[in-house]
Amino acid sequence: MGHTLTEIAGTLRDADKKVQLIYAFNASGKTRLSRAFRELIDPKTEERDDDYRPKVLYYNAFTEDLFYWDNDLTGDTERKLCIQPNAFTRSAFEDLGLDLNVITVFQRYTQPNLTPRFNEEYKTRDKDNKEITVPAFSEVIFTLGQDPATNPERLKISKGEESNFIWSVFYCLLDQVISTRNVAEVDERETDQFNDLEYIFIDDPVSSLDENHLIQLAVDVADLIKRSESVNGLKFIITTHSPLFFNVLFNELGKKTCYMLKRLEDGTFELDAKNGDSNQSFSYHLYLKRTLEEAIAADKIERYHFTLLRNLYEKTSSFLGYPRWSELLPGDQQLYLNRIIQFTSHSTLSSEAIAEPSPQEKQTVKLLLEHLRNNYSYWQEEAPNA
Repeated sequence: MGHTLTEIAGTLRDADKKVQLIYAFNASGKTRLSRAFRELIDPKTEERDDDYRPKVLYYNAFTEDLFYWDNDLTGDTERKLCIQPNAFTRSAFEDLGLDLNVITVFQRYTQPNLTPRFNEEYKTRDKDNKEITVPAFSEVIFTLGQDPATNPERLKISKGEESNFIWSVFYCLLDQVISTRNVAEVDERETDQFNDLEYIFIDDPVSSLDENHLIQLAVDVADLIKRSESVNGLKFIITTHSPLFFNVLFNELGKKTCYMLKRLEDGTFELDAKNGDSNQSFSYHLYLKRTLEEAIAADKIERYHFTLLRNLYEKTSSFLGYPRWSELLPGDQQLYLNRIIQFTSHSTLSSEAIAEPSPQEKQTVKLLLEHLRNNYSYWQEEAPNA
């Protein structure tokens, strides 16, 4: 017999750890856990007023529900993303003026010429011809280019781009929260609205990102957490179904507690503590191997696959007891080493334009994966739960 999500939320609260990282497969209850945790720490009550300050700031599927499309079904031209006002969006836009920051972050995760534009307050008429006031920062339009006059078409962006935009709002708000809370003297903070915050709960941010940008996102999240000084008292809980996102966070963060959330057949749940990296926790090395094999078979090798290949070599060398992963490389080791490093340096995680690998470089990925698979018994048998 397992536990309820409320009981597991209590376990996370009582652990009193700065960072708790949870891996779970899809449909295992991650989003419901985030809701149960919020209800446990900061339940909704009728007594809340305008001075209410939240104890939990969370990002999950419900966060995305604050944003919805008006597709202008009549004219098919005035497409806009509407924002449901709440404490989350009011803090980001009205109170802190983070709109320009959001645009910058969004373009880093998508493309530099896809530009969101927030509305100013304006008056219009409703379907009954009554004049209404549309508040500022309640609508967003998307255009290509910096000047809407040169390209005025309002775009309906993809679901993935929409998720990126919503995450960008949360990310900028979180960045402001950490900067504010890092000021030890409460009276010296630029705002008091984050003074009661205790937890940041992030559930599967932007799962639609490709691997290269998902790595970037994980590094960004880790950097924010590392910036959060011990004096500010914030604690972080992060859940994900992505082995890659889990693995990057695991390696980027120092002190953290890791778990795997499992849903049992009777509808209850288990939260199993995990030690070691994600390879030891849920066969992450097999995920890397399959991802590379699929890219090779489809001839769709991109720059981030070199990062995955190096990660695979590192895990194999660690498992087999080699002090350096480069010792597993065949032939002229220095030649291969330089080529791998070229595509796995930290700069590959930046937002700069990513050039497609040449045919020769793509062949390198295939040769090195075949060498690893054919020469080390580590790969001859796959884990039973893979």
